[in-house]
Amino acid sequence: MQPTASHPKERIYCALDTVDVAAAAKLARTLKGTVGGIKLGLEFYCANGVDGYKRVADEGLPIFLDLKFHDIPNTVAGAIRAVAPLAPKLFTIHTQGGPEMMRRAAEAAQEGAEKHGHTKPWVIGVSVLTSLDGSDLNAIGVRDAVPDQVARLAALAKDCGIDGLVCSPKEITLARAAAGADFKLIVPGIRPAGAVIGDQKRVMTPLEAVTGGADILVIGRPITQADDPAAAATAIAESLA
Repeated sequence: MQPTASHPKERIYCALDTVDVAAAAKLARTLKGTVGGIKLGLEFYCANGVDGYKRVADEGLPIFLDLKFHDIPNTVAGAIRAVAPLAPKLFTIHTQGGPEMMRRAAEAAQEGAEKHGHTKPWVIGVSVLTSLDGSDLNAIGVRDAVPDQVARLAALAKDCGIDGLVCSPKEITLARAAAGADFKLIVPGIRPAGAVIGDQKRVMTPLEAVTGGADILVIGRPITQADDPAAAATAIAESLA
């Protein structure tokens, strides 16, 4: 597995909140040298596909492809092989797809990397979305509290060969205890002190999250909606030093 970021800015992945390819590429170009990478999500990929992905990737920053694959094992493995030529730094699957799906995802990532001559991407499992809380879990039939569910999924993902987990800042300690020191924790729900929380229910400042054990911070609007995105990203990185 690749080493954890060695410089504070490398811990920051900026989540783009646009489907405009030109705007996304311009923002990636603006942020080069101030963040560790760019997160492209489902909305962007559905709107723009491979060509849009390549436009942003051509700006030279690592890409976190956040498509949250969740289907039967064969379909997920096939989807991972399909995106392997794009060589993302990391991509996501849903841990609730089950053990066999996760094992097949890890295998497909390795096979795809070998076939195309790329470094194997991190396969990152989504645990409990940061827009959900305990009442939301109860509504869909999960009786455990959010922290217990995240810890269970972290341990299961590690056992299935998954490289890391997406979890909220509030579950970092439990996920780390469940899956060990070399398991990557990718943490959204990050808001600098004083920032608007928005639709996230479980948030923390960048420094608090890194101190708690986060490897990668996913930060969107505090950077993308700033008057000077590069300066905003730099300020966040400096707060981690």
